[in-house]
Amino acid sequence: MISPEIIEEIKYRCDITDVISTYVPLKRAGSNYNGHCPFHSERTPSFTVFPATRSFYCFGCGAGGDVVTFIMKRENLDYRSALEMLAKRAGIELPREERREDTGAIKRERILSMNRDAARFFHACLYDPNLGANGLRYLTERGLSGATIKHFGLGFAPDSFGNVTDHLTKLGYTAEEMSVGFLCGISKKSGRPYDYFRNRVIFPIIDVTGNVVAFGGRVMDDSVPKYLNTSDTPAFKKSRNLFALNYAKSKCADRLILCEGYMDVIALHAHGFENAVATLGTAITPEQARIMAKYTKQVIISYDSDEAGQRAANKAMKLLSEVGLDVRVLRVTGAKDPDEFLRKNGTAAHEKFKLLLDNSRAQFEFKLDGVLSRHDISIIDERIKAAAELCRIISEVYSEAERDVYIGVVSDKLEIPRDSLKNDVKRAMREREKSQKKEEIQAVINKTAGYGDRVNPDMVKNTGAVNAEENILGILLLYPENLAAVKKGKIELSSTDFFSEFNRKVFEEALARCDDTGKFDFSLLNEVFDVDSMGRITSMVIKRRRLKENGTELLCDMISRLREETRHRKNEGDDMAQIADILASQRNKLKKT
Repeated sequence: MISPEIIEEIKYRCDITDVISTYVPLKRAGSNYNGHCPFHSERTPSFTVFPATRSFYCFGCGAGGDVVTFIMKRENLDYRSALEMLAKRAGIELPREERREDTGAIKRERILSMNRDAARFFHACLYDPNLGANGLRYLTERGLSGATIKHFGLGFAPDSFGNVTDHLTKLGYTAEEMSVGFLCGISKKSGRPYDYFRNRVIFPIIDVTGNVVAFGGRVMDDSVPKYLNTSDTPAFKKSRNLFALNYAKSKCADRLILCEGYMDVIALHAHGFENAVATLGTAITPEQARIMAKYTKQVIISYDSDEAGQRAANKAMKLLSEVGLDVRVLRVTGAKDPDEFLRKNGTAAHEKFKLLLDNSRAQFEFKLDGVLSRHDISIIDERIKAAAELCRIISEVYSEAERDVYIGVVSDKLEIPRDSLKNDVKRAMREREKSQKKEEIQAVINKTAGYGDRVNPDMVKNTGAVNAEENILGILLLYPENLAAVKKGKIELSSTDFFSEFNRKVFEEALARCDDTGKFDFSLLNEVFDVDSMGRITSMVIKRRRLKENGTELLCDMISRLREETRHRKNEGDDMAQIADILASQRNKLKKT
């Protein structure tokens, strides 16, 4: 356990506004600061930093907490790692006795150490003639030099069930650690570990701080899957990482090239395009879009030209546009992907690919070409369908000036009057706004009723009780002297009064961390609650802070209301039990007769 005094000093030196402003452009709004949320896509800023309480909260997605929570969520770190990162920023050396490991969980640092050793082993295997000949042959045939192979730390997983696990076991890693780190599976028959990566070229995935966080493996035969990627671990979240960003981050201020696969990225880097990255075996995620927005102004999408690639490109364009990036699409001519194009063009590859980049299409041009390729506009019905599809696409454009330009382009292409198209675009916008409003209303209804609440699933069972609990906790955490009063028995409230398991735990943990004088550090809750839970807890405090009345009398009224709600639900349950007994008794009588 890191002492509360050290945590307080770390938070004092790491001012929350200063820390968050390195990730999010903030603007002063009275005594607070506003900005676009780094955790979800939005056009209107709903993310607020409260310097007075050293906290943040997003009124759009519900993310919230203190500076420690922010670093945990933004950097994908556990509690201790986030504190260590902030301590380093503050110039604080954590005492050696403060670094005791939690034996109840496999720590991120242990996984990172194991991944580093595994990467070294894979790389050594690649150059072992008895183990990695097939892998080295594959890479050299793909045109990769020894320097490029070394630069990316490429390796090979031998075609064996135990090479990696045996090696890591000798280094002191346990089967449980290898399993959690997605380097081995555990046989159901024998209980022994076996290698996940077998007969595969290995691509280490390195984060922006230089840690090997995961691996991708390309198989050498017809086995499936063709590419095997590390699943989420304590050190890795697939949705929040990009392959080769550790190299591209310092080369992509103006533009970044987004590819589908490892080999495209490696080939581009080898030919001088060091601003290329790739998603990790999945379609682009909102988190990855926000990461790219942190490093660049423009993204050029270089996906395959097949139907699946086009669908993926459309999704990428939407997500990247939502975070304010200029998005363009690359058309690779005479090859199926950048890797093949570069190999085909030999010494002229660099200049020819640069020309492709410079001539990349804006996203509307890309979508326009796609619609026109699907419809023969010389046929009236097909022209009408194309017009409807393009009007729907234009209606999704935020800028009115852009919409006008695109309407003019479509008018010329389809030979349809501008005014007619403009009216159809407005109609499509109204329909979409109506649909969005309906979805928002339904979402509010569901949220109020507790449906889909992953943080507190008990909400749907008794909304009245859970609302009372949240009001109680909001007042207790806003004014911790009330927690002290509960500990001393001056305010009658116990964990047994709580209906929901989540709120009961919040109460118990807060009470345990509050001393008799009412001193309480909100940050200590980060140790036991995940970032989503911390967002919910923060929302309880924010809601109460925005209200004028938060006194002891109201707190006691809320406690009484909670007890009444739980008593009412208990009586309902008793009544239902009695009815069930009566029905069972009647059924038994009927059977006897």
